Amino acid sequence: MLNILLYKPLIPHNTGNIIRLCVNIGANLHLIRPYGFELDNKHLRRAGLDYLDFSIVSEYESLNEYIHKNNINLERIFAATSKSNNLYTNFKYKNNDTFIFGQEDIGLPKSIIKDIPNKILIPMRPNNRSLNLSNSVSIICYEAWRQLRFKNL
Repeated sequence: MLNILLYKPLIPHNTGNIIRLCVNIGANLHLIRPYGFELDNKHLRRAGLDYLDFSIVSEYESLNEYIHKNNINLERIFAATSKSNNLYTNFKYKNNDTFIFGQEDIGLPKSIIKDIPNKILIPMRPNNRSLNLSNSVSIICYEAWRQLRFKNL
C-alpha cells in the first residue's frame, strides 16, 4: 500500500476527492492536524461520496508523530513541492512509500521540506501558480502505483 500524507489540509472537497482516490488505488490516507474543516463536514462527505466508509484515514498532530507511530524510514518519504528540480517520474517507488503534500494555499513549510531528503516536482508550464491538491496527489500516486504494477487490483 502507498501512504498519502496531507499536511494541514484546508479544503474539504480536496480531501474528499483524495479519500476516493485512496479507496480506488488501495492507499492509506494520513492527515496532520489542524484542518480547515471538520471530518464530518458535509462538503467532505459530498466529495468523498460513500467512499468514506471504505477508507483508511489516520490522524496525527505532527509529522514526527506519523513517522514514529508508523516506523517510517525518512528515505521513503517523498515531499511534493515546487521547490525541487527532481521530477516525480525520476524515482523508483516501493510499496509502503509515503507521499506528503502541503496546504492548498502555501504548500509544505520550509521546516518540513528541509527534513525530507526526497523532494519531488510535478512539472508545469512557466508562470503558472499550482495544480489543485487532489490532482497533484492523483498524478504522483498513479505513477507510483503504475511502477508497482497496479498491485492490489
